[in-house]
Amino acid sequence: MDANSPIAIVGVAALFPGSTSKEGFWRDILAGRDLMTDVPPSHWLIDDYYDPDPKARDKTYARRGAFLKPIDFDPLAWGVPPSSLPSTDVCQLLALHVAQQVLQDACGPRLKDLNRDRVSVILGVTSAQQLLGTMVSRLQKPVWKKALSEQGLSDAQVAEACERIASHYVEWQESTFPGVLGNVVAGRIANRLDLGGTNCVTDAACASSFSALSMGVSELRLGAADMVITGGADTMNDIFMYVCFSKTPALSPSGDCRPFSDRADGTMLGEGLGMVALKRLADAERDGDKIYALITGIGSSSDGRAKSVYAPVAEGQAKAIRRAYQQAGYGPDTVELVEAHGTGTKAGDAAEFEGLRTVFDESGRKERGWCALGSVKSQVGHTKAAAGAAGLFKAVMSLHHKVLPPTIKVDRPDPRLAIEASPFHLSTVARPWVADRSHPRRASVSSFGFGGSNFHIALEEYNGPSRAPRVRPEGVELLLVSGPSTEAVAARCKDLLAQVPGALPFLAYRSQLSFDASQPVRLAVFADSEAQAVTRLGKAAELVAAGRSLSMPGNLELSVTPREGEVAFIFPGQGSQSLRMGFDVCTAFEAARSAWDEARAAPGERLDTVVFPPPAFDEAGRDALQARLTATEWAQPAIGVCSLSFLRLLQDLGVQPAAVGGHSFGEVTALCAAGVLSAADALRVARQRGKLMAEAARIPGAMVSIAAPIEEVKAALVSWNSQVVVANHNTPSQTVLSGGVEDIAEAERRFAERSISTTRLQVATAFHSPIVAEARAPFREFLEEVDFKPAQLEVYANASAAPYPPEPAGMRELLALQLVSPVRFVEQIEAMYQRGIRTFVEAGPGSVLTGLVGHILKKRSHKAIALGRTGRPGLSNFIEGLGALSVCGVAVSYERLWKDHAAPADPRLTKKPAMVLKIDGAGYGKLYPTAEGAALKKPITALQNSAPPPVAVSPSVQLAFMAAFQ
Repeated sequence: MDANSPIAIVGVAALFPGSTSKEGFWRDILAGRDLMTDVPPSHWLIDDYYDPDPKARDKTYARRGAFLKPIDFDPLAWGVPPSSLPSTDVCQLLALHVAQQVLQDACGPRLKDLNRDRVSVILGVTSAQQLLGTMVSRLQKPVWKKALSEQGLSDAQVAEACERIASHYVEWQESTFPGVLGNVVAGRIANRLDLGGTNCVTDAACASSFSALSMGVSELRLGAADMVITGGADTMNDIFMYVCFSKTPALSPSGDCRPFSDRADGTMLGEGLGMVALKRLADAERDGDKIYALITGIGSSSDGRAKSVYAPVAEGQAKAIRRAYQQAGYGPDTVELVEAHGTGTKAGDAAEFEGLRTVFDESGRKERGWCALGSVKSQVGHTKAAAGAAGLFKAVMSLHHKVLPPTIKVDRPDPRLAIEASPFHLSTVARPWVADRSHPRRASVSSFGFGGSNFHIALEEYNGPSRAPRVRPEGVELLLVSGPSTEAVAARCKDLLAQVPGALPFLAYRSQLSFDASQPVRLAVFADSEAQAVTRLGKAAELVAAGRSLSMPGNLELSVTPREGEVAFIFPGQGSQSLRMGFDVCTAFEAARSAWDEARAAPGERLDTVVFPPPAFDEAGRDALQARLTATEWAQPAIGVCSLSFLRLLQDLGVQPAAVGGHSFGEVTALCAAGVLSAADALRVARQRGKLMAEAARIPGAMVSIAAPIEEVKAALVSWNSQVVVANHNTPSQTVLSGGVEDIAEAERRFAERSISTTRLQVATAFHSPIVAEARAPFREFLEEVDFKPAQLEVYANASAAPYPPEPAGMRELLALQLVSPVRFVEQIEAMYQRGIRTFVEAGPGSVLTGLVGHILKKRSHKAIALGRTGRPGLSNFIEGLGALSVCGVAVSYERLWKDHAAPADPRLTKKPAMVLKIDGAGYGKLYPTAEGAALKKPITALQNSAPPPVAVSPSVQLAFMAAFQ
């Protein structure tokens, strides 16, 4: 094969702080969770070793880090005698667990057919393991004896004390020697999983994961293996490692890791294991493997002669970066995400950033800030030998899920880096990764180690036929039940109730696929947790038995009658925009994100950077971002793309409306939904409409909502001879006025005199008024260039409160007239209701129209559903909207909802272990005395009178001495 051919990542597994699975770790990354805590007592006691003075002997000035949660480990399943667990370093045991996961992820049901002789295991692991320190400490008995004898204790007392000290350490066993070795981390995997390829570990300090990755890729390209399990493993968060980093010194005195921040003052330690399974791309596609991403280039270098063996060198790192892109065959100008080593140390961040900037500036791209920069260490600390594996996981999953991930704890970038004048911006909030059609999405990861080891990995998204399923995002679980009678549905609720513990995601998935919207009794239950599911299913069973339809938004929806009426989509207009609108939907579903990808490919400035901009780090910057989105020329096309994103997803799920309508600008999206305008033309119309209206609004305009019926408002305006006009008739008791700023202020004053409440709207100008009238003629002229096709369903117009005419000329005329005509929304909804619409779906950002429909139709039989309501985490609101649609009797293709994501496993298929032990990064056995063990339980009274003068004893020896007399 070509020496530079891409390598496919066909399996991923991760065990890092915060979660015990790769799915959980990705959700933690995406949510920006801070996974740092105080050092737990299982590792070492803060009271024993913490001292804020960095120069304190044998102490650390750090007391925080990131630590693994315990996992269930079955030693019998691995052929490991339980008695030998204390003499086996925990890194070896946890690596077995992670390696099995990555192999299962890569092979699935075909694991039994794997040619194991052609599978290698090459991992980044530092040479010394945690257990080694314990065993070496046990051999210090001569030192203990000497120190205790010098304190005047008798031989018997010395012997007793030494025995008590030794009892705190693991006993030597036959399995101890292999149990302390770093290379056996890989060897035990090969042994237990019966793998016959190369097994070894590499140590490049904090670059160990990528030294292993480099070797693994070479094995594949040379044909020495057909699959390689590689990555990094590090559970060394013992006091030895803390003191090592403290005396360098490299740890943060303030107890946090803030990469590239103006408050960065050092790193924090973490622990974790990350592994990937690699294959040659051609082999992976031939074998039908699921592919997460591609490795396109690996660059490595040494710093050469430098002032220190551990000081970072920017030019040495730049060499590795250049070599990675040379091998990849493209330049850094096409890379839009760099996951940095990003330790949070001043010297390290400065050197790394300078190396990156040097190479990226060499690309010749003049644009600034095109590439997102971040580091997972802000969340999990520096995982040392596994640092590269953590960064690789973040970058691979970002490519796979098409998301620019966050880096937390950056309130302001380090001003010395001058990031704003570089090709980079700090990515501090998750954003959709909208595609540049000229090249695939590309990312890179850096990792550097003591001794001047530099590695840079170039990655690319995979868009072929073998894409791996994605991790389902966080959000509410939707349980659906349907049946021919209330008795049947109540019984099913009770059946589900008994199965919920440990199985909620699977039960939700199965209930969605088996739901029948045509059944007369339909129920949706929403739950954020198993406890909530149990409570609500129990309540639902009671309500179903009562035989009454009801709606409890966000809780449950129930219908005991056949479906009534038809469905309509309604699309919001200007004023519904907000930064990050539609984020959760467009990052979770390919169909939804495709609208944003197409918008980026269209002529004109990028809309995605207006809605999902790189972060601002001060109030003025944040205000500027909001003001830009509020501007008419940006708000209208941005809302249009967001609404098209929702529309695409609804269409993909098979939800078809009988009619559509919009509010003001939303009418453009409605015409697209009806097939009159293509998506590209709808975006062109949106851009031109917003541009012309902004240009026409030379006179400052404003809008105000009046809490009064339209007849009363109109009569008042006539009596005052007011220049303002009715812009929107939104509800029977709400009328919106539009006009010049001074005229609107006068109207507000006069209505206040009548004790009628008013609300000033946050809009760019006076829409649907003479102030924007100059836009009508050029807009009408522009529409002649746009292809208007026959409508596939009825489109209700604001200006006429009736369906659009069938001929293109009439459509163009009515759409242009809408700019200056009042929005007759009340009449429009009444007309749609008379036509037979009973379910109104607001497909776009916000929930304003849903509320208006409720006010218009009041208690008449109907359902208004907002899919983009703000204030609910993740996809909760969208999922709740689908559940409400299903209960209305609308068929939703839930198979399509799941097509991009991995389906939850059936817990009944999981084999229960014969024995379960809890293990974490602290290991298993006597690794550290308990807090109680530090207490002196009886005084020392046997000092000999002839004892020599006391000698200085270190705090650790003092502690051991005291512990001997518990």
